[in-house]
Amino acid sequence: MVLIFVELDNGSIKKTSLEAVAYGAEVAKATGTTATALAIGTADDAELAKAGAYGATKVLHANDGKLANENAMAYASVLAAAVKQENSQVVILPKSGLCDAMGARAAAKLGASIVSGVTELPDLSNGFKVTRSIYTGKAFATVDVKGAIKILGIKKNAIEAAEGTGTATVEAFAPALSDGDFSAKVTGQEKASGELSLTEADIIVSGGRGMKGPDNWQPLLDLAEALGAATGCSKPVSDLDWRPHHEHIGQTGIKVAPNLYIACGISGAIQHLAGVNSSKVIVAINKDPEAPFFKAADYGIVGDVFDILPRLTKAVKEGK
Repeated sequence: MVLIFVELDNGSIKKTSLEAVAYGAEVAKATGTTATALAIGTADDAELAKAGAYGATKVLHANDGKLANENAMAYASVLAAAVKQENSQVVILPKSGLCDAMGARAAAKLGASIVSGVTELPDLSNGFKVTRSIYTGKAFATVDVKGAIKILGIKKNAIEAAEGTGTATVEAFAPALSDGDFSAKVTGQEKASGELSLTEADIIVSGGRGMKGPDNWQPLLDLAEALGAATGCSKPVSDLDWRPHHEHIGQTGIKVAPNLYIACGISGAIQHLAGVNSSKVIVAINKDPEAPFFKAADYGIVGDVFDILPRLTKAVKEGK
């Protein structure tokens, strides 16, 4: 059986988790088993049942009040308990800071093999082989996963998550947790609100020092609004406090994998490219024709961002 952890955000299943459900359902189909999802936290049954539209037949729902703060150690214990109850051989995790932390701990508890950064469905023709991204996306490695229990952390866009018509049954799940599971204490959380999450966004419009200052961001924001996109920035921009630090995209910031990434006035330093190279399509806008970003971009516009952005925004609005 395949078990998929689905991460919740204010009671809703994250888009990356629905991709994980679709991925897990394909693995279940290939191995002749079924896919079950595990959700931890507050959510209503109707929301959780949506996992069925992506291939899950059942959702286990752990809604203990002590689990409200995304404690990675406690979540790992819940995940391990679900694996044992469902006799799961394959566990699928979406890419997130929480899943990275809980996945490693669950693997230790279960004695499982764990592979992160998985980019494709496994090859089952001769064993259980997966392809994973390495060296911040510059290369790929094929890994033969031999453990009896296999935990796969998948990257965004590892599979196309097509919504179907199915629904999943929802069952309460209340594993026994000890005080030791809560030995790490979550003392507080700060979450960005009212904004589209960079890790969830299908489109991201991002700015660099070419925007020339914090007061010049409106053309970029206008394009993002027209596209229904999230906004991001390069490290120098966040270091200068032109934009909030949670928008920093790059090797030392947030790594993203949208369907469309638009870089406005960003030169394309290697550290920034490492954070965006999983994007399906990259568009670079820069007045310097020698900007390194053009070598990585699928499409490039040589020109002044303050001329190009309003024209793009107008075209998007007219197209709608």
